[in-house]
Amino acid sequence: MTQPSVIKQAVLTVQNLERIVDFYEKVLGFKVIERTNEKASMSADGETALLLLEQRKDATPRNPRAAGLYHIAFLLPYRSDLADIVQYFIQTRYPLQGASDHHVSEALYLADPEGNGIEIYTDRDSEKWEWQGQQVYMTTEPLDVENLLREATEAGWKGMPEKTIIGHIHLQVAELQKTQEFYYDGLGFDLILRYGSQALFMSKNKYHHHIGLNTWNSRGVPAPSENSTGLKYFTIGLPNNDEKEKIIQQLQKINASFSEGHGKIITKDPSGINIVLEV
Repeated sequence: MTQPSVIKQAVLTVQNLERIVDFYEKVLGFKVIERTNEKASMSADGETALLLLEQRKDATPRNPRAAGLYHIAFLLPYRSDLADIVQYFIQTRYPLQGASDHHVSEALYLADPEGNGIEIYTDRDSEKWEWQGQQVYMTTEPLDVENLLREATEAGWKGMPEKTIIGHIHLQVAELQKTQEFYYDGLGFDLILRYGSQALFMSKNKYHHHIGLNTWNSRGVPAPSENSTGLKYFTIGLPNNDEKEKIIQQLQKINASFSEGHGKIITKDPSGINIVLEV
């Protein structure tokens, strides 16, 4: 089952645009589709900007315990793509932070030069996912790299495949109860998994998750400062205007602050993380 893209784009504030562009272009194989002295748009297909990088001269390094990005997760279309990038990382000896089998998916973890977390993953066939009522089964086991590498292609890694999307975004937040209410009652995401007492996974259309939320390192922290590096905002795609109007009513009902204009809804979650919703 091919999932529609729900998380359309992530926008990062950076200190050193050239260094970060070099990483996403030369290490991960994204394409630069627009570039100025202060901004760059990064794409997998050469047309759709999955990542916007915005340099601020007064940017200060984000406190790693502050609310904000845990990781952006780029979903590759085929398992062979994941095998190829693993082979590439082995050959280039690029340092990874982890490699996991989550039952629903297989994933690699790393960070860009300014510490923004990145997951690169492929999904297993959704028919093989296990459900316990409305809760999907996910775990964290070591990735079987040897098995994966059997799928590597002769051509090898040629950069981000055109059909790569942001499969999900994982956020570290100050607390979970109000956060769950905001994403469930306000934005209409279903609670798919409560992972212990410190993490929630939420989605639309019975995907394993479009949004991860945790307090592992961030319980009770303040909102990130405006000039902090890291996640400036992320964009959620809406299927139609009816859904947009429904979300406006839901945000009003839970007394969440938001603004509307140019076909977009702009809001913040309870931890101060900025979100844009658009059709």
